[in-house]
Amino acid sequence: MITIGSVTTNSGAAAAYGESEVSGFKLAIKEINENGGIFGKQVKLESMDDKGDVIEASNAFNRLAGEKNVIAVLGPTISSTSGAVAPLADQNQMPSIAPAATADSVETGGYLFRTCFKDSYQGEIAAKYAAETLKVKKVAVLYGTGDPYSSGVGKAFVAAAKQAGLQVVAEENSSSTDDTEYSSQLQKIEASGAEFLYAPYYYSAVGPYIVPQARSVGYDGYIMGPDGYDGLKTTGNKARYDKVLYTTHYSPDDKSNKKVQRFITSYKAANNGESPNTFTALGYDSVYMFKQAIEQAGEHATRTDIRNAIAGMNFSGVTGAFTLDKHGSPKKSVIVLEMKNGSPTYKDTIQPAE
Repeated sequence: MITIGSVTTNSGAAAAYGESEVSGFKLAIKEINENGGIFGKQVKLESMDDKGDVIEASNAFNRLAGEKNVIAVLGPTISSTSGAVAPLADQNQMPSIAPAATADSVETGGYLFRTCFKDSYQGEIAAKYAAETLKVKKVAVLYGTGDPYSSGVGKAFVAAAKQAGLQVVAEENSSSTDDTEYSSQLQKIEASGAEFLYAPYYYSAVGPYIVPQARSVGYDGYIMGPDGYDGLKTTGNKARYDKVLYTTHYSPDDKSNKKVQRFITSYKAANNGESPNTFTALGYDSVYMFKQAIEQAGEHATRTDIRNAIAGMNFSGVTGAFTLDKHGSPKKSVIVLEMKNGSPTYKDTIQPAE
């Protein structure tokens, strides 16, 4: 028997994320076991709930690390709990893979790795997309200074845009990502002649405020953002949301990746026809990353052998093909969704910048 532990958020505000990850873990393990396991051994999941709390996450992780039969840990779910667990993974020499902790501040590359791309990577990819695919010349940025996600992604975009030879004609910000009024910043952006606006905010600000206000001051160019746009709600005329794009980890409509449709079919069959989401896909890939590492490390591999097999690995999964960089984060393909008639639709898969 091969035992893999998991520490995820299964109750509290972020419970939907953790529950989805666990459903991805379970599907991957079911498939592996039905195909003969790993080295002929069945895989078992020992799942723990951290309630989205750093102390609970630390305690759960230490408990799993103290069990000799647990050879690896999946999770944690969110960036704060993953940040707390990172030093514990190193101390316990426990190989761990966080499926969805995107914050740049989470220290990876020791014994903790991640399946998702990190936040700043989305800013870099958006600049590449603006330059190479949309072929714009003048770009602007708007971000919330008080929010590490918004400001981190925004600053990464500016640096990459300049490197790509784009002209950054306006750099505006708000104090928070919860503001409801952005008109003065958007007027300056419109006056700058920008053809493309990168606005890394959450869906709650983008849908009701930023897009309608941008259009009402006369800005009719592209508006792009990161995965925080997921769940974006349109208000009023849906045409205002045309030319709104965002990057994310996974799309069920991605026909360029053969594994996607197989995964969806397999998940629906095991879950009464329900559709998987991004967190399910990231969780599923995380298990297969461990399978690949364990097989490479050998039948009698130690936790450290498994860690060494994960470091720098090349992997191809449902959420893209990637190589882990020296900091334990993937350089991977990114999905671009575009709003069409008020709904996000698959637009492109961007391969990682060389």
